[in-house]
Amino acid sequence: MALTRVRIPSLVALSAALLLTAACGSGSGSGSGKASDDAPAKGGSEVKKDRPVVVVTTTWEGAFAKAAGAEDVKVIVPQSVHHAPDYDPKPSDLAAVAKADFVLYAPFEPYAAKIKEAAGSKAKLVEVNLDNDPDKVKAEVDKLGALFGTADAAAQWKTGFDTEYAKLNKDVQAAWPGGKSPSVVTQVFTAWAAKLAGATPVGTYGPEAVTPAQLAELSAKKPSLVLDNAHMSTGTVLPDSGARQVEIVNYPGEDLDLLPVYRSAAAELRKAAAS
Repeated sequence: MALTRVRIPSLVALSAALLLTAACGSGSGSGSGKASDDAPAKGGSEVKKDRPVVVVTTTWEGAFAKAAGAEDVKVIVPQSVHHAPDYDPKPSDLAAVAKADFVLYAPFEPYAAKIKEAAGSKAKLVEVNLDNDPDKVKAEVDKLGALFGTADAAAQWKTGFDTEYAKLNKDVQAAWPGGKSPSVVTQVFTAWAAKLAGATPVGTYGPEAVTPAQLAELSAKKPSLVLDNAHMSTGTVLPDSGARQVEIVNYPGEDLDLLPVYRSAAAELRKAAAS
């Protein structure tokens, strides 16, 4: 999990930017390319707003929202920005927030409430537990499905997820030499990948850099693998320990599909098993 932080300009400046956006193009949407739900339909009838407008800070929250059944999802921080330390919200971001029904954020992202305040949105702020542990994912999808009124879609996604996860778990475990899973050390936000591999971590580190004392302690456990966080890697975690380091990606792509994250982790773990 990347500790994504965004610098927030003054609320006055952001609010002014939003007013400029509205003045220059009040008919523009939230960036999704869809017509406004409040625009009149052909023949003068009103378009029924039957789905929530969801704004999320990153693609990770976006994938949870999509899994829960949300269709109209706007991502603030681009997927290409892993840490986003220098990202400043644009007027179009504020315009999207102003039209949102829900704004999803993680507790380590301090800018979500400020974005909402600057845009003057009445959206409901929803804190999401960003963890790819399968049980935690399904709990969050259930919660969001209930909030969005899309519980049936959330249940259907969970069924497909369970099937895919079980297959990947079986494939990875079958790749271990002799069928024995390795001992692993994980970054605090990659423990879910050890679970996917059927392995039990012998130690964890992070999100801060490993101290000399931790280095000695973790190396003494003689792990076969180190599951590092690709979004906040500090380089080789246990040099000279003989452990193979595997980079684990937490964030989904722009398609907001969570399943490729698990497929990617499984592929990397199978490579490690084959080496």
